Amino acid sequence: MQSYRGNIVDVRARTIFCGQVQVERGKITDIVHLGEEEQGQPYLLPGLVDAHVHIESSMLTPDEFGRAALRHGVLASVSDPHEIANVLGVAGIDYMRERASLTPFTILFGAPSCVPATPFESAGAAIDAGTVRSLLESGKTGYLSEVMNFPGVLARDPEVMEKINAAKALGLPIDGHAPGLLKADAKQYADASISTDHECTNLEEAIDKINAGMKILIREGSAAKDFESLHSLIDSHCDNVMLCSDDKHPDDLLEGHIDLLVKRALEKGHDLFNVLQTATVNPITHYQMKIGLLQIGDSFDAIQVNNLTHFKTQKVWLKGELVVDASRCLLTHKTAKVLNHFAALPLTETDLKLPHPQSPCRVIIAEDGKLFTRQEIHNMPCIDEHIAADLDNDILFLAVLNRYQHSAPAVALIKGFTLTGANKQGGAIASSVAHDSHNIVAVGTSANWLSKAINAVIEEQGGLVAIDQTGELRLPLPVAGLMSDAPIEEVGPAYRALNDKAKAMGSQLSSPFMTLSFMSLLVIPALKLSDKGLFDGSRFEFCDLAVAEEDVAP
Repeated sequence: MQSYRGNIVDVRARTIFCGQVQVERGKITDIVHLGEEEQGQPYLLPGLVDAHVHIESSMLTPDEFGRAALRHGVLASVSDPHEIANVLGVAGIDYMRERASLTPFTILFGAPSCVPATPFESAGAAIDAGTVRSLLESGKTGYLSEVMNFPGVLARDPEVMEKINAAKALGLPIDGHAPGLLKADAKQYADASISTDHECTNLEEAIDKINAGMKILIREGSAAKDFESLHSLIDSHCDNVMLCSDDKHPDDLLEGHIDLLVKRALEKGHDLFNVLQTATVNPITHYQMKIGLLQIGDSFDAIQVNNLTHFKTQKVWLKGELVVDASRCLLTHKTAKVLNHFAALPLTETDLKLPHPQSPCRVIIAEDGKLFTRQEIHNMPCIDEHIAADLDNDILFLAVLNRYQHSAPAVALIKGFTLTGANKQGGAIASSVAHDSHNIVAVGTSANWLSKAINAVIEEQGGLVAIDQTGELRLPLPVAGLMSDAPIEEVGPAYRALNDKAKAMGSQLSSPFMTLSFMSLLVIPALKLSDKGLFDGSRFEFCDLAVAEEDVAP
């Protein structure tokens, strides 16, 4: 028998009292009420949950992600493995489950509903409705992951609905992904039994989806940051709100996780119990997770924080085992085996040159902290019958290369990265993390710099690269071209150094590589680039780089 004394935060009963938790064989046998809340005593409360995250985006294996998250009081995650599934299919999901079994951190994996996300890009694998059903029925997965093909849902596409019905038949949650859907469209989407959405960027959209019966996951990750727009929902619609990161890069994960959102919400004056309910009770109950909520009979899964203002995690217990002490994770790093799918061949500068169409061109506009892009029309300079970058107006080249088989790259124009290289001599950054099919994506000032960066990624068989005249930095990602086999203590600083180099090259984005990784995500409008060409995400169809003069608005 073990006992733990402190101020007990009972989120379900919405009370705080000084008490003692009795634990035997990892379960709570009694909670003794000792009196009123005592100043100066630490606080015991349920652990936090990330209600939607792609672990692969942390560039860490699942067990290593757990080591990183636990030190911030996050005990569990609801994780969609569609990043690695796009690369390796079911073998990738099995790999994630195998690594997750090495940690006491709880990971609820979903069955990916959209692999590939669209037919307009090349992926490394496909998961059909029959495979989704098998994943759900086998117990390998506990929910249907985000249904990104929202046009298919609205049209009640048979393949999409077969996947949804497989989850419905088992009584499992179905996650949504429907950016921009409002009113009747939101209701029609929700009526397909889709219960959550993490893509809301404004209150109007969030309220429409709540009214349609959906729960809203307030997302604050390394790229998409919606907390400021949506945090009022914590008090106004507490029962229908959860907190998530969606994508969390390793340098950010060193600094904090869901605990930072809890702290920010408290600083904004939101009710303590509303905040904690969104971060603990709501995801645990919605996803039917087997995690204790600091109740008699529960597994002793709990965190100790210094106070309810600074909210610094001091200790963490999982099933009664102390896994974080003095803010230090006691779990050790485990060497990861490597699994990959990479067949791209090196490119030449000539492969990446864009012939000038002798007309205005579409330009992708990337913005900091947003997954959405815009489109602008620009006249581009011409050198030797090819398009040249317009550095004065920050219009650079964007390239996407199929990494699963040898093929020609797709090249387009992009504004927002402000890369010019050291002394404005040019440069490029490239990555094999490119949502959702994870081909190679690169942005640079010329075809020459693009080829150097892309070829460095190919040489590593996956990873991140930043290169200019001062030199080159690399972060190898040998696991599916998505994850490192190193501990967070190494991956976090290495990733930060890459971002710092990109910023030294001129980028003003807070997370240049994260923003780059979403420039090929076709399911989020407006203009993106796949390995097959320039794509209009609003119309869900390919479009030409060139625009006829008569079609340019005055």
